[in-house]
Amino acid sequence: MVKFIKCSPKEYGMLNQVFRSGTAIGALVSEATYAQSAADFINKLSIALKECNETLYWLNILKDTDYLQEKEFESMNTDCQEILALLISSIKTTKHNNETK
Repeated sequence: MVKFIKCSPKEYGMLNQVFRSGTAIGALVSEATYAQSAADFINKLSIALKECNETLYWLNILKDTDYLQEKEFESMNTDCQEILALLISSIKTTKHNNETK
């Protein structure tokens, strides 16, 4: 998405933010794969959750300022909402499993 949106250097900040937060999600989930403990796993996924929420924020800003068309926004928003739900579910499941041990 970032590659195809044309903007001036002033607006580039928004694109850079969505790029950074969006790619951080995957990096954090990848790190969580090799977490040292359940607490470490939860921590990494919790940070990924925050990054996902930030990505949603920037997607909304880009839509509201007409850098993203509604169709593009809906596609990315849906994907991001699904990732958000997966992260929340994974965190809750891990916390529950850790408490019942």
